[in-house]
Amino acid sequence: MPGGMSAPIPSSPGPRPGTVSVCMATYDGEAHVREQLASILAQLGPDDEVVVVDDGSRDGTVAIIEGMGDRRIRLERNPKNLGPVRTFERALSLSRNETIFFSDQDDVWVSGKVERFKAALAASGASCVVSDATFTTEDLTPVHGYFESRGAGPGVVKNFVRNTYLGCCMALSHRAKEWVLPFPSLILQHDEWTGMCCEIVTGVHFLPERLTLYRRHGKTVTNWKSKSLPVVARNRARYLTAIAGRLPALIRHRHAVRGRR
Repeated sequence: MPGGMSAPIPSSPGPRPGTVSVCMATYDGEAHVREQLASILAQLGPDDEVVVVDDGSRDGTVAIIEGMGDRRIRLERNPKNLGPVRTFERALSLSRNETIFFSDQDDVWVSGKVERFKAALAASGASCVVSDATFTTEDLTPVHGYFESRGAGPGVVKNFVRNTYLGCCMALSHRAKEWVLPFPSLILQHDEWTGMCCEIVTGVHFLPERLTLYRRHGKTVTNWKSKSLPVVARNRARYLTAIAGRLPALIRHRHAVRGRR
């Protein structure tokens, strides 16, 4: 499609007020997925949901999720391995509630996270909130805070130069699906794309509370290692092309949102 866009995703039904969707992508996550899901489900109500899309796990991930026997978990499986960006895109497209979280498969949510995010979304007027997190070892020994280590904060230019929209610390309003989906084929990170789109339309609120234990281990998908300048330049060019292709629509959404305020 023009501008590197992927095929359109059908719209989901309208949100149920006050409810939560958690979008989780899984792949060979048997070591920690049960603990993560337990920390999430403990904070959800009976009408909330966890949309889990498994990306072709070869271990016991799917069996563990099914074995939890919680009707709030909606488990879907990709027909083939699509990678984290497309898997999160599918989970987001399937979400149907008012407040939508992204979740990794191997972290732990701090008690009260859901309510703090819902309050921050309501108070800030932003369509996206990013909270601080505690980086930990695999056994959850605290190492340092996310905001302080990355200099996290709002701003289009700031986050284009160095992304600080961290998906496992992010929640968005259901309306944001209008400008975030579909994900362009050019992007390499679902959270960077989501954060930037919301930044342009409504702004993103950064919440200085550590509400996630962000577990780092050998199988962690996110790569924090420094990349060479040519790789960074190539990635930024891809991202700029994707943003440019969506920019007219984002500006229209921005005007529409401001007109409703």
